[in-house]
Amino acid sequence: ARPPSMAQEAAPVLLVVLARLVSSTWHEGSGYYAESHTNEVYAEETPAEPALDYRRVPQWCATLNIHRGDATCYSPRGNSYRSSLGTRCELSCTRGYRLVGPSAVQCLPNRHWSGMAYCRQIRCHVLPAVLRGSYVCSAGVQMDSRCDYTCQPGYQLEGDRSRICMEDGRWSGTEPICVDLEPPKIRCPDSRERIAEPGKLTATVYWDPPRVKDSADGVIKRVMLRGPEPGSEFPEGEHVIRYTAHDQAYNRASCKFSVRVQGERCPVLKPPQNGYISCTSDGNNYGATCEYLCDGGYERQGTSLRVCQSTQQWTGSQPVCAPMQINTAVNSAASLLDQFNEKRRLFVISAPDPSNRYYKMQISMLQQATCGLDLRHVTTIELVGQPPHEVGRIREHQLSLGIIQELRQFLHLTRSHFNAVLLDKAGTDRERYIAPVSPDELFDFIDTYLLSEREAARRAQSGDPCE
Repeated sequence: ARPPSMAQEAAPVLLVVLARLVSSTWHEGSGYYAESHTNEVYAEETPAEPALDYRRVPQWCATLNIHRGDATCYSPRGNSYRSSLGTRCELSCTRGYRLVGPSAVQCLPNRHWSGMAYCRQIRCHVLPAVLRGSYVCSAGVQMDSRCDYTCQPGYQLEGDRSRICMEDGRWSGTEPICVDLEPPKIRCPDSRERIAEPGKLTATVYWDPPRVKDSADGVIKRVMLRGPEPGSEFPEGEHVIRYTAHDQAYNRASCKFSVRVQGERCPVLKPPQNGYISCTSDGNNYGATCEYLCDGGYERQGTSLRVCQSTQQWTGSQPVCAPMQINTAVNSAASLLDQFNEKRRLFVISAPDPSNRYYKMQISMLQQATCGLDLRHVTTIELVGQPPHEVGRIREHQLSLGIIQELRQFLHLTRSHFNAVLLDKAGTDRERYIAPVSPDELFDFIDTYLLSEREAARRAQSGDPCE
């Protein structure tokens, strides 16, 4: 290659000479020239390529123009030569964009930059849908876009409530979830009060099941009852019924109400003197029936049954237990004994005469045990002596000779020696004695074999008043 100074001096001279010889067209850089009006061709020396002065050409490469970005260039010839040969440019993008390509390029001798780059918008991936929730973003998936999460009614957000698209193209935080933390809503029936049914201490109570609703998915997994079922019989007093509901997320809620059963009560009845009361149910509740009973040897005068009404008053009036009236002016021994049927036991003593040693001993022992005899409903009948002076008596009541004779025949009692017989309340011969019997032995036999269930229960309740 020739020096630039020689090329600049030789080129004008050559062009002038050629212009004189022919009218020609020069194809720059071809090395050939052709005459247009003659057939003669002259071979000439191949001219050298024009040499350019890189230092004097201010724009060698194309001007850099980066959309949404900037190029900071440094030229060897100064800041005015932003695209001259050798210029180095550092590339950057505005906020929200990312550089794709080399971060720095240089203007090369081939009039091209050493590389190409462009600014691509920074975008995050599309956020996945949230189960039972949603989100709203301020600028889609662009950088600085803020997405706020919300949950459906009945659900609560766990995790980040907002996420922001960052400069690295990733979302801040983590994906939240919507969980069911709210317990279901449950409402129990109203509390209620009932009156005990007649003759009972209980009341049958019904109610509707509780109203249950879940605020989330509406699904109630189970409802549990603590207490009696509807339609049960409730005794007197206040009873608490509880219901507990669970939803699918095992949240639970409870409610309760009370059932109160109240018994209408009449005043407590007092037993009559020389008698007692036997009542149904609890004795003085609505519908209870009380029967008045008299001790053996006493007869009821007045009503036998009284009923507790809903007005809390008893029907009728209280009877009395009067001493039993013994009628000895009867026609037969059977009529005499019928007066004691189901009322008194009889202890019949027979002796040949009043001076009989066994007779005196037996009467003496019985006189000392009057309380025990009356407690066990025992009446003594004495048959003493020989006809026509034979005597028969029940306490102060005298018996006729005909009645005495019938009693001896009916009970097989001889006049020749002391003997005694014990009859139960049905008039049945239960035990015989040929010698005086002690009260303790007599009472043990009665207590062991002759007491009815009602008598035994009354004795156990009241104890022994003779002690």
